[in-house]
Formats: sequence, structure tokens, C-alpha cells
Amino acid sequence: MVNAIRQKASSELALNIGFFAMVIGMFMAILDIQIVASSIRQIQAGVSASQEEIAWIQTGYLVAEVVGIPLSGFLNRVFGIRKLFIMSAAGFVASSILCAISWDLDSLIFFRIIQGFAGAAMVPTTMAASFTLFPVGRSMTQQVMIGMVATLAPSIGPTLGGWITQHMSWHWLFLINIVPGIAAITLVFLFIPKQKGEIALLRRLDVTALISMALFLGLFEWIIDEGPGDSWFQSSAIVKASIVCAIAAAIFFRRALTSPVPLVDLRVFKDRNFASGAIIASVMGFGLYGSVFLLPLYLGQVRGFSSLQIGEVMSVAGFAMFVGGPIAGAMTKRYDPRFVVATGLTLAAIGTWLNGHLTAESGFHELFWPQALRGAGLILTMVPTTNLALGTLPPERVANASGLFTVCRNLGGAIGIAVLTTMMISFNQMHEQQIASGLSLARPEVQSFLSNMTAQMQAAGVSDPEGTALAQLIYRTKMEAAVMTYNNMFLTMSMSFALVLLAVMLLDKPKGPAPAAAH
Repeated sequence: MVNAIRQKASSELALNIGFFAMVIGMFMAILDIQIVASSIRQIQAGVSASQEEIAWIQTGYLVAEVVGIPLSGFLNRVFGIRKLFIMSAAGFVASSILCAISWDLDSLIFFRIIQGFAGAAMVPTTMAASFTLFPVGRSMTQQVMIGMVATLAPSIGPTLGGWITQHMSWHWLFLINIVPGIAAITLVFLFIPKQKGEIALLRRLDVTALISMALFLGLFEWIIDEGPGDSWFQSSAIVKASIVCAIAAAIFFRRALTSPVPLVDLRVFKDRNFASGAIIASVMGFGLYGSVFLLPLYLGQVRGFSSLQIGEVMSVAGFAMFVGGPIAGAMTKRYDPRFVVATGLTLAAIGTWLNGHLTAESGFHELFWPQALRGAGLILTMVPTTNLALGTLPPERVANASGLFTVCRNLGGAIGIAVLTTMMISFNQMHEQQIASGLSLARPEVQSFLSNMTAQMQAAGVSDPEGTALAQLIYRTKMEAAVMTYNNMFLTMSMSFALVLLAVMLLDKPKGPAPAAAH
């Protein structure tokens, strides 16, 4: 009996080591997007590309990834979790090396597309593993690890990317994946048990559905990525892409809903918990990626912070997520998960609402509590939402559902950033006009500012003190308009968190996973 207990403990330890290796791979895949995005200017200089050209190294990756993620459910049935993860991680590492040694912009874009598609399966496969490889009721630790990685990686990505390019070169943004990638592949090969795949399914691959899905999701990602800069439907390219996207979507949905062996099983959305969880995940993506997008912009544009100073501010949310992860797991096991989700969304709403009261002088101390509350709220939402959305599904449906869940979160972030970018343009113009309309030179306050500034410029020996004073007035007008715009966008995120609380009311309390389907 003692030997049996030891053998069981040894088996559980091996499985946990293998799963931890999968989490490393998941962390690399999520982190890669953010560290490259934060260092895009350094890469642009390195490959001598224009602003529009260099954007394709990010757009290409995101388009390929969003196509590959939902495909992971089908590939999981074909190859099994272990083999699929190893193939995905190996492709990701190999393409990372190719990105680092790329010889021009075209080769870099091509290798980034391969990297995005190859690594797409790592995130949903790891999520599926947490539910299918571990006994019922004992996977909470694994879910907490996934929640921490999914929320922490985007938060620390900009800081890490800035540090790498500042102290080394942009090539190391890709070379950094090699050692952890090889370690993850080795440990998964050694410690994750083999699963019997259904290779015969490849003969029944719905090629029409695959092509239409690639066109639909790929063009959709491209449209929301390029739309704000091209004034949306004022661009003929956006209009044409939208038409093709709509046709491809219609074909894909028809094939997915009528095929006996669908490429992606959309019928999982009939499950109320999964559908509600996917809605919450989409808003989480908006809040997570939106805040990582907005706050560094504010700190760089308005406050003039360096990448290190921005990293210090952003680290508060990351630390809150790190501390909040185990708390989220414990609360989800002890209390009704719906209550934990509602608590997390409330904290995230309060944190972003506090962020919506910035001034031109806001710094680390003013942003500490908004960051801490938002970070804690996101991790408290992520862990139980994943449990509610995926934890009650039959085991054979989890891999497909985890891919769709990941797509919802990623698309929520992409759509949110597109909305925020569009808002930034329109609200900034509106606020500049509002402020300028009140800056009449006849006003005593304006005259006082200009006379004081002119005196300061004269004392400093500036050749054109009056012109410089007027330029300072215009500069401050633009800064105040920018601050008001950032406040508008943070308040929009806060309202999104508050509104999605309604989706929590649609969730059922989990009673355990449904039984597996009979074969």
C-alpha cells in the first residue's frame, strides 16, 4: 500500500511538472505579443521600414494566431494534447529563431506569421489540459496558474520588451524564447501522458470551412487593426475586406453548424455558462489589453516617463495579479464562483473608474490604488470565469471550447483597442476645440499666463519670448485635451466592466462537469 501511495504521488508530481512546462509555453505565446509591440520602433530602425510597413510584423502575427487558436480543438482530437503542444512549441521556437536572423522586412513578416500560427495552440491546449488531465475538483491550482499567466504576461510585457531592447538588441525579443521553449518541449515530452489521437479525422477535414474561417477571422482581425488609422469605411480597402469577411463568415458558420464533423464546434455556445463566460472573457480582454495599451501612452505622452518609469507603474497591477491569484483560487473553491466573478468585475470597474480621474501631474502614487484594484479585479474575474465556462463541459468538448474562449478574449482585446483608438482621435479633437474656444486673448487669465511665460522666456535668454510663450499655451492646451481624452477612455472601460455584471446573472452555479459522451 505504501508503494502504491508513493507511485501515485510520483505520478502526480510528474504530471504537475509537465503541466508547469505547458504554462511556460503559454506564457511565452502571450508575452511575445506585448514585448514586440513595446519595441516596435527599435525593430523599425533595425530593418529600415516605414511606420505602415513595420505594423505588419504585429498584424501578421495576430491574424495568424486568431486563425490558429480555434483550429486547436480539431487538432487536439487528431493528435492529442501532448503531441499537439510539442508540435506547437517546436514551431514557435523554430520561427522565433528565424525571426531573429531575418534578413529584411519581408522575411521578418513571413516568419512572424509562421510564429503566430505555430504558437497559437499553446494557450488553448494548456487550458484544456487543466481540466482533462487532472481529477475533478483538483484542478483549481492549475486554473489559478493559467489565470495568473493570462493576466500577468500582458502587464509585464511592455516593461520586459523595453528592458531587452535598451540593454541588448531587438533580436533578443525572439531569441529569449529558445531556452524556455526547449525546456517546455522536453518536460512535456517526459511527463505528460500520451493520448490516442484520431489521425483518420484529417481525411474528413472540412477544407471549405478551414479556408472560410481563415478569411473571416484573418480579415476581421486586420479590419479592426487597420480601421482606426484608415478612418474605417472611408477606406475602399476596408470596405472590400468587410464584404469578403462577411461572405466568408456566412460560409464558415453554415459549415460549422451543419457538418457532422465540424472544424470548430460552435454548438458549445448553447451552453449558457460557456456563452456567458465568453462574454465576460471578451470584456476582460478589453479591460486587460486596453489598459496595457492606454496607460503607457498616457505616461509617455503626458508625463514624459521613461520605459523604466512606465514599467514601475505597470508593475503594481502585475504584483496585484500575482498576489491575487491564490486568493482567487481559494475564494472560488470556498464561495459561489459567481460571487467571486462579480467581486472581481466590481474591483476592476472601480480601478478603471479611478484611472478616469487623471491630471497632467498623476504619477506612481496617484496610480497605485487604481492599478492595484484593477489587477486584483482581473485575476479574481479570470479564475472563476474559466472554471464556470469550461469546468461543467464534458471532457471531450473542453479542447474545442478552450480555443473559442481564448478567441473571445483576444478578439475582445483587439476590438477594444480599435474602439479606444477611434475614441482617442475623435475625443481629442473635440476637447482641443472646447479648450481653444475658451482661450480668447482678451481673457485676463490668458493675458496673465502669456505675460508671465514671456517674462520667464526673456529671463532665460530665448530669442523669441512672445512666440515661445504662445507655443507653451498651445502645448498645454494639447496636453489638457489629451488628459481629458484618456479619462474618457478609462471611464468607458469602467462602464464596460459594470455592464458585464449583467452577464453574471445568467451563469448557473457549477455542479461538476457533465459526463463524457458515450462512444
